[in-house]
Amino acid sequence: MSAVDIDRETDAKTTEASLRFLRELFGPTGLSEVSVRLWDGTLWPDARPRPATLVLKHAGALREMLGAGTEIALAESFLHDDFDIEGSLEAAFELTETLARRPASWLESVRAAYFLRRLPASREPEAARDFTGSKEGLHSPARDRQAVSFHYDLSNEFYRLWLDDRMVYSCAYFQKPDLGLDAAQEAKLRHICRKLRLRPGQRLLDIGCGWGGLAIYAAEQFGTTVTGVTLSERQAELARDRVSALGLDDRISIRKIDYRELPPSEMFDALVSVGMSEHVGTGQLAEYFKLAMTHLQPGGVFLNHAIGEGIRSRKRTGPSFIDRYVFPDSDIPALPLVTQAAESAGLEVRDVENLREHYASTLRHWVQRLERAHPDAVALVGEATYRTWRLYMAGSAYGFAHGQLAVYQTLLSKPDDAGDSHLPLTRNDWYERQCPDALV
Repeated sequence: MSAVDIDRETDAKTTEASLRFLRELFGPTGLSEVSVRLWDGTLWPDARPRPATLVLKHAGALREMLGAGTEIALAESFLHDDFDIEGSLEAAFELTETLARRPASWLESVRAAYFLRRLPASREPEAARDFTGSKEGLHSPARDRQAVSFHYDLSNEFYRLWLDDRMVYSCAYFQKPDLGLDAAQEAKLRHICRKLRLRPGQRLLDIGCGWGGLAIYAAEQFGTTVTGVTLSERQAELARDRVSALGLDDRISIRKIDYRELPPSEMFDALVSVGMSEHVGTGQLAEYFKLAMTHLQPGGVFLNHAIGEGIRSRKRTGPSFIDRYVFPDSDIPALPLVTQAAESAGLEVRDVENLREHYASTLRHWVQRLERAHPDAVALVGEATYRTWRLYMAGSAYGFAHGQLAVYQTLLSKPDDAGDSHLPLTRNDWYERQCPDALV
């Protein structure tokens, strides 16, 4: 037998071993949303078109993906290009959900491991960008600065590729399913300002102000004076530039400080926090809301917009892909823990709205825009980081769409000494064409 014949026989055996492993893992009919294409072009389980195709780049891809049996190992295999997804990356998360739900018996696990070990080991991967933060305690000011910088200081130009024109990096508000991203983000800003019932001359504190989109909107459209705080150097620089370019320096102040560093004497008529309290940590929620009480005038309101556990969330043990590669030290507690901490601080819960379907739509827009900007994104941050953001956003879209994740807008009030909330009896003004005393 010639060397060529030996190589062909070896390739054929590896292909058959991979197919046997896939049948062992997912059954003879495979997955409903995902097909598999091997490195030699073989399709499994059949040639029927599906929303997503898992493309194995080499003979050892399945071993790299599943050998460790962890979420992080599977994600890292994607980052290092052992496999790719053609079509909908969100749909491909059926694979991870099937693996997570699979009630593998001891015998089944041994059989799957046997077939997996028959596949070749393949690579020495290039290290991906991950977080190694301060050795100080979790959520200490120093570590929080590093965690925020790791995510938000990546590259303003990278975020500009796929965010809306205002660079609003949080859940949009789709009043109609086919609304464009820019319009939906403007609708979200308007929805928040109406919930806060902002009026000209009021002072607003924006905790975690990002690139200044909400602060600018509130100042321009509702006549408020805004103080925005962020730990991100690059966000603060760009937000200040945008404020100055619009001639709003007299009404908007952007500070690069920890919200815990605000002087206790600074008081505000309203507070807002959008996508920031996920970085606070469950153990620090009580302090977070106590500080909100300190800075809020009696009769004032606080809108806390944050991701939380969905009713179908799965408990995980150990570090996750998101924690290591995307949002270090992030925490998304269940809603009751949030409202309990707020009420314990003296804030009254007035309204809660779950916008999880809106976040699924937002993330789909972001993923599509990022994929279209692939060459530019790689030029700015590299292929591994591009894949990291593509994976985390598509996976998050799947989580919001399937109830594993939620995003809650919780409206809190600080009643005055007589117990008066100073709020109207209904929410009608949130949805009227014109808000009383507002500019829009």
